[in-house]
Amino acid sequence: MLLTAILLVFSAPQSVNTAKAAINSPAPLSDNPAANSFLSQPLPSAPEPKIAADDANAVPVVAASNVTPEPAGIEPRYTPSAPRPIAPAKAFLGQPYETSRQRKLWYTLSFTGAGAASLDAWSTRRAISRGYGIEGNPMLRPFSHSGILYAATQVSPLVLDFIGKRMMVSQHPLLRKVWWLPQAVGSGVSFSAAIHNVRMVP
Repeated sequence: MLLTAILLVFSAPQSVNTAKAAINSPAPLSDNPAANSFLSQPLPSAPEPKIAADDANAVPVVAASNVTPEPAGIEPRYTPSAPRPIAPAKAFLGQPYETSRQRKLWYTLSFTGAGAASLDAWSTRRAISRGYGIEGNPMLRPFSHSGILYAATQVSPLVLDFIGKRMMVSQHPLLRKVWWLPQAVGSGVSFSAAIHNVRMVP
């Protein structure tokens, strides 16, 4: 214990002297003479102010003859450029879609066309069976003496329904406006043929 205290007492002054020596020792110089000469050069002086220190708050006066009057509301040395033209917006080329009203009307015309074709087939079979005429459509004439005529007359309304559906969602505005025309014309032709056949048979 005594030995430890003695060691602590003798070691304290040595650390203080070491710290003082580290503080007071000069910075080592480089062996390169060019680096030492660069460090020995004086620092550059600050630039002299253009305005004296006592006139620092003074505003410089410019001769009136050198000032060019500028229009009010425009910043100095600013020239307004011409506005850039705006490109027109591109039209939306998405796929048109059918509305609920158009869908209901399409189904109505489809049922009407199928019913008119069936009425035409019935009246044609009735007139032919009684000997009052022959089938005027050459494509349906082979089926005029059998019940297949009812199925054959439904081909035309189905084709017209497909055409009307395609016209309803067409890219052309004119076709979208008259999409109902094929179905209406087909139904009208079938109704007129059926009325004619009925009037032929007393």
